[in-house]
Amino acid sequence: MKNKFEYSGKKIEDFSEAMDLFGWVIYENVLTPEFVDEVNESLKGAYQIRRAIQIENGIGENTDGTLHHLIDRDNFALEFLSRGYFSEEIERFFNGKYILNAFGAVINSKNIQQYVQKIHRDVRSFTGDMKMMIQMLVVLDDFTEENGATYFLSGSHKRDDRPDPNYFYNHAVRAIVKRGSIILFDSNLWHAAGTNTTDKIRRALTIGFTPPYIKQQFDYPRSLGYEYGESLSDALRQIIGYNARVPATLYEYYQPPHKRMYRPGQG
Repeated sequence: MKNKFEYSGKKIEDFSEAMDLFGWVIYENVLTPEFVDEVNESLKGAYQIRRAIQIENGIGENTDGTLHHLIDRDNFALEFLSRGYFSEEIERFFNGKYILNAFGAVINSKNIQQYVQKIHRDVRSFTGDMKMMIQMLVVLDDFTEENGATYFLSGSHKRDDRPDPNYFYNHAVRAIVKRGSIILFDSNLWHAAGTNTTDKIRRALTIGFTPPYIKQQFDYPRSLGYEYGESLSDALRQIIGYNARVPATLYEYYQPPHKRMYRPGQG
C-alpha cells in the first residue's frame, strides 16, 4: 500500500500534517481488484432499489446515480468496514473514537446532473479546528479528467465562505487516481464532482465518519437489529454505532456502564 500526500510538488509524509495543510490525502492500491469487482456488482441491484424509491417519492431530479445507506447484512459493506481501513488515522483526526455517519455511493454517468457536482462541503456549518466529520472516497473506477474526477480545493477546509466558481476551478486539484485507491478528506473541504464526458460510468463509495456524539444519518444499529449486533466484533460494533445509541426507555437508561446504550469513552 502506497500513500501519497502531494500538492504543488511538495510531498508530505505525515497524515496529520497533510490533512492540516491540504485537507485531503490519497492512499493508492488499497483494495484488491477482486473486491472492487464485488462492490461494483453489488451496486447494480442496490441502485435499482434506491432509484425506484427516489422516483416514487418525487425526489428523482438531481439524484440520478446516487445510492444512500448501503449497510446490509448480506452485502460487501460490513466486510469493508470490518477491515478497518485507516482507523488509526481517523482516530488521530478526531483525537478519539468515531462512528459511521453515512455509507453510500455515487455512479457518475454521461450527461446526468447530480447535486455532488456543485461546489460544496459535506458539513453545513463551518467548524474550523473542531473536527466534526471526515469523508472516505473509495475509488471503484479509474478517476480521469474525462470521466469526472473530483475537484478538491486544497487548504479550503480552513475557510468559511464558498469559493468563487472561477477561482475554484482555476485552483482546485483533480483527484486523478486508479481504482482501488482511497481518498480521505476533511468534510470542511470545498470540492465538487466533475462531469463525465465518456460513455463509461465512474463509481465510488462515499463514506462519512464522525465523533460518536453526532447523530447518524441512518439508524444502522436499529436497521441491522440489536440482537444481530451481538454477533459482530467489538471494532465493528463501535464503527456502526452500537456503542452510541440513545435509550428509549428508563429500563434501557438505568444500566451499569458496560450495558448502557451509550457506552463510556465515546466522547
